[in-house]
Amino acid sequence: MAAITKDMTILEVLQNHPQTVEVLQSLNLGCLGCIAASGESLEQGLAAHGLNVSEVVEKLNQAVAK
Repeated sequence: MAAITKDMTILEVLQNHPQTVEVLQSLNLGCLGCIAASGESLEQGLAAHGLNVSEVVEKLNQAVAK
């Protein structure tokens, strides 16, 4: 399966890679219940929360690789 990128929507990541839920929850992100998840990219969502996009995308890809 393709790697997770900052341009993917949050919902797309969660639907295709359910194992990423734990990573997002560990960062105190409520993406599962967020209305913006279906239209907001990872980059937009993470930046809005003041998170380093590259670091989080790397963590998400590590979770998928396990």
